[in-house]
Amino acid sequence: MELFKSLNTEGAKKPFSSQPGKVEKVKCLILGSGPAGFTAAIYASRANLHPVLYEGLQPGGQLTTTTEVENFPGYPEGVTGPVMMEDLKAQAVRFGTDVRWGLATAAEFGEGLHKITIDDSLVIEAEAVIIATGAEAQYLGLPDEKKYAGSGVSACATCDGFFYRGKDVAVVGGGDTACEEAIYLAGLCRKVYLIVRRDQLRASKVMQNRVAKTANIEILWKHQTKGLTGKGVVEGAIFVKNKGEANEEEVTVPIDGFFLAIGHKPNSDIFKKQIETDEIGYIKTVGVTTMTNIEGVFACGDVMDPYYKQAITAAGSGCKAAIDAERYLSEKH
Repeated sequence: MELFKSLNTEGAKKPFSSQPGKVEKVKCLILGSGPAGFTAAIYASRANLHPVLYEGLQPGGQLTTTTEVENFPGYPEGVTGPVMMEDLKAQAVRFGTDVRWGLATAAEFGEGLHKITIDDSLVIEAEAVIIATGAEAQYLGLPDEKKYAGSGVSACATCDGFFYRGKDVAVVGGGDTACEEAIYLAGLCRKVYLIVRRDQLRASKVMQNRVAKTANIEILWKHQTKGLTGKGVVEGAIFVKNKGEANEEEVTVPIDGFFLAIGHKPNSDIFKKQIETDEIGYIKTVGVTTMTNIEGVFACGDVMDPYYKQAITAAGSGCKAAIDAERYLSEKH
């Protein structure tokens, strides 16, 4: 959470939480402050939609927990996640976005008017709502995951794999995502250990075959992570092999990077009563648009994207959401 404090809060306004029951009417409300939310804000502001954006539980989104970002266009020398989010926020504020602290705690979508409750106190009545609340990577819950966050622990191989070229890494998980991450890292790293709790993979047969054919991937069956070691950065992982069995043993494996690939949880719980989602919770959108099943409600970024989960794709969908919202409001008026 310390990283969030580095974000520039200039132009941000506190929610009206001191006035319970207060109602405010806005044309366009954006929930979320990652690449999707701020890009939507930039486009919505330039379209004179006068957007109000609430930053949510994690101001700046997942990128605030990332050190170096090298795959976002426009930063040839790379940039840290918090600095990039400061830039996006500053651009949104420059065009007139009303950026505020606050968390959406309830939602009631109606015909032509939608009510979002902020911090259990302020009710925002919006003609258009853009949901950009993102998703959270699932972790094992080990203290070492926080200790080495940004120093060897990652939940995105595509984002951070580049930093481990020629090194040894571990990927935790047994599903398709874990296999995809392991194969991707195998193209960069010297050695990839795939850490599987059971004695078989949950992944599809196609993915299992691809892993089997990749020479520098070694599957460590029936291994569970106990902790990580290293001075300042990850230098090894401690696993329990055959946990609970007679031949249980503790194994230490030297690695430079530890990647979690056990899934993401979309931040969509408060919308599920009315907004259609898939079985995991990703918001469903209509065709190539960002429209949801509720007229005037749009979704963008990781909360509706189970496939790519990249800052640039989130930003692109934020652009689409703002354009969809502007067209909707133009037709409405």
